[in-house]
Amino acid sequence: MDTWYTPLTPLAFLERSAEVFADKTAIVYGDRRTSYREFAAEATRLAHALRATGVGPGDRVAYLLPNIPEMLVAHFGVPLAGGVLVAINTRLAPAEIRHILEHSGARVLVADSGLHASIAPIAAELELAEIVTVTDPASGARPDPAVGGISYAELLARGSDEPLPWTVEDERGTISINYTSGTTGKPKGVMYHHRGAYLNALAEVVHSRHTPESRYLWTLPMFHCNGWCTTWGVTAIGGTHVCLRAVDAAEIWRLLDTEGVTHLNGAPTVLVTIANHEGAHPLANEVVVTTAGAPPSPTVIERMAGLGARLVHVYGLTETYGPYTVCEYQEGWAKLDVAARSTLLARQGVGMIVADQIRVVDEQLRDVPRDGATMGEVVMRGNNVMSGYFADPEATEKAFRGGWFHSGDLGVWHADGYIELRDRAKDIIVSGGENISTIEVEAAIYAFPSVLEVAVVGVPHEKWGERPKAYVVLRPGATPDAEALLEHVRGRIARYKVPEAVEFVPELPKTSTGKIQKFQLREREWAGRDRRVQG
Repeated sequence: MDTWYTPLTPLAFLERSAEVFADKTAIVYGDRRTSYREFAAEATRLAHALRATGVGPGDRVAYLLPNIPEMLVAHFGVPLAGGVLVAINTRLAPAEIRHILEHSGARVLVADSGLHASIAPIAAELELAEIVTVTDPASGARPDPAVGGISYAELLARGSDEPLPWTVEDERGTISINYTSGTTGKPKGVMYHHRGAYLNALAEVVHSRHTPESRYLWTLPMFHCNGWCTTWGVTAIGGTHVCLRAVDAAEIWRLLDTEGVTHLNGAPTVLVTIANHEGAHPLANEVVVTTAGAPPSPTVIERMAGLGARLVHVYGLTETYGPYTVCEYQEGWAKLDVAARSTLLARQGVGMIVADQIRVVDEQLRDVPRDGATMGEVVMRGNNVMSGYFADPEATEKAFRGGWFHSGDLGVWHADGYIELRDRAKDIIVSGGENISTIEVEAAIYAFPSVLEVAVVGVPHEKWGERPKAYVVLRPGATPDAEALLEHVRGRIARYKVPEAVEFVPELPKTSTGKIQKFQLREREWAGRDRRVQG
């Protein structure tokens, strides 16, 4: 290694904070208070324990945990062991979890006892070196004997306190794999490297205005793009992580009042939950709220501002380490009325400080005019775009055709350089910040014996922005039974992907060649409504 060059890695953030802020509270969870010294010590012990369990360089370690301290520690302990963190969506069905574990080749699974219902049905089929259970007293859930394995305490007992170097040989080595349903039924593993995670974490610090005094409330899942890299970012600046097991409005307000929270992230649905809670009241101090998943509505912006929050609107995808652009607030916007200001704030903006310029292009990869009207596809490249899809070279090549990552999002480019999404090139439904593949939902419905044809589209929903709705054509002689159909679907995919409604129709709109025209169904559902979505 050249003496003048140090590979970038988020591991360096915890090393520094454990030295500079050794006795400062790093993690708050209920009555638990963990200092930065203790944070680093547990990450070190975890790294040794994983190595003792057979985890070697590049091996994948899967975690199925809510936003509790052990999940945060994993973001440092796993890569410190030389492993790759695979943080799994806690809302997935057993079959989906099994696919991720098998596809990633994970050697170890660390799961919360409160989520054992998603593991027990598949535990006997898993080829893992170890299943580890974290029992969180806050959940009240006892481990399911069918899951087997060892406890988290038993895992840590295999480790030691011997110091390990907070460095890596190759900054382009993989630090995590985040699975996303994307545009296909099978989840794809998005590979993040140490360099990109390091840089995007620093961008979060800059754009969300974090300081060592930050007290960050974990309303955003850590499994989602590694918490938009904020797991590493807040640690870098020496802020305090306030863990939150589940998004509960009453608990959020209690923590806002008692823990001096200064920052939180989340989809607009989370903001609606906070703003509309019966206990909502003006905040004691300004809280910076970074939001993505769908443009925040003028009503939410006005309500949150009235409570004392400052909104930062970002946009990105799993493939871009989470946020890639930010709607930079310009001088003069404050003088505009709420409606005009909200329209500007709803745009996806410009590339973040560590990102390459974002572009909107035509099919020949030529920039579209910056007229705010000509639509094109949003493309990106640079340090904060994934290395590729794990074990899927064909999908990787397709995603990077022409040397740019193709987002699949359609948008316009404004004269001031800000982009604004207008539609999706693919039929993804964004519900409460979660991407739902219509192909996957349709496959589950097609498996129901009486179904002949199906088309799933996103329809307006007051709380979640949009939810799936299924248009179903039954086989001749079949009797419509929406509840039986939905019960069948619930057994095959995660519940949040299950359609909100089913409409039985005699036929679906099609082209002359037989292709279903989903846009007709969407237009009917969204008539008079503005459907802006983002990933």
